Amino acid sequence: MLSLKDVVVGQAILPPRILIYGRPGVGKTTFASKANRPIFIQTEDGADVAGAARFPKAESYEQVIEAIDLLANEKHDHGAVVIDTLDWLEPLVYEKTVEDGKQNPNFKTKNISNIEDFGYGKGYEYADMYFRTILDKLNNLRSSKGMAVIMLAHSEMKRYEDPASEGYDRWMPKLKKKAAATCMEYCDIVGFANYYTSMRQVDKGFGQTKNIPIGDGSRVLYTQEKPSFIAKSRYDIPHELPFAWADLVAAIQPVKELKNGTN
Repeated sequence: MLSLKDVVVGQAILPPRILIYGRPGVGKTTFASKANRPIFIQTEDGADVAGAARFPKAESYEQVIEAIDLLANEKHDHGAVVIDTLDWLEPLVYEKTVEDGKQNPNFKTKNISNIEDFGYGKGYEYADMYFRTILDKLNNLRSSKGMAVIMLAHSEMKRYEDPASEGYDRWMPKLKKKAAATCMEYCDIVGFANYYTSMRQVDKGFGQTKNIPIGDGSRVLYTQEKPSFIAKSRYDIPHELPFAWADLVAAIQPVKELKNGTN
């Protein structure tokens, strides 16, 4: 029976759960490779370039689960687990959903061959259970092994229908709507990584000017939502940071002392 003795006060000191998304080549894998002794669960190639510890590329949902369970059950010194990337994990989840759907007697009358065949968006609802299984297992690594959770994704421009104004385009993780919502809700930080740009006014002649974007190749991590992209942070950190693991950790540390391997 619940009582007031069960009330918990104070901050829970746990490693962060982070989703970083951005364009190809912006440095997402390099960013994650600088975490505390990270190990990558690969659904696409890339961690080999960063030289990070990694499992062989997962070709199925079961292989992803197997890797997470191994980290939970075996002794190791890895301080962070990295899913690289969510948008390449997504089709593995849908393949698993379809595979199980074919065996489900409720769908015997349907010719289930892809995630859309469940009808009325139900396939994505069923797939969400498999995503949540992965997130629950990652949460277990966080609580039992003290591991930070870093999930990487590519970005894409999507139409956002704002009920308070006209719709507009903005950067989002390259995931279906249901999967994106579940993964972003799970995370403490959703960061949009991009190249830093500023605007310069140039003379077009005849008294006319125009603004052109300029940049020096530096990269930035945005942690608070703006109309042009989605982002969030449960920590009180700057809305804009250099895109480097050390800078993110330095911003979080004054808020709460992490166990995620800042040493």
